[in-house]
Amino acid sequence: MDTPTLWVQDDGQPVTCTEKLRVLEENWTELHDVVRDAFEDAVLMGVNEQAMRDTLMALVASLASPKKGQAA
Repeated sequence: MDTPTLWVQDDGQPVTCTEKLRVLEENWTELHDVVRDAFEDAVLMGVNEQAMRDTLMALVASLASPKKGQAA
């Protein structure tokens, strides 16, 4: 999956700051690589592919918002 070309802020406007976009792209690339490796390892070790996809989606859904007082 390619890096998203548009990162949307809470107000619906796109992120335009070059430094923020650079950090978001770097984070996306790192995350993609780690998740891909974990997924491939699990499937090759016998974990059901759909079960692993569901587990990874549940992990993302469980992340708390870093904004104080806001749930995911």
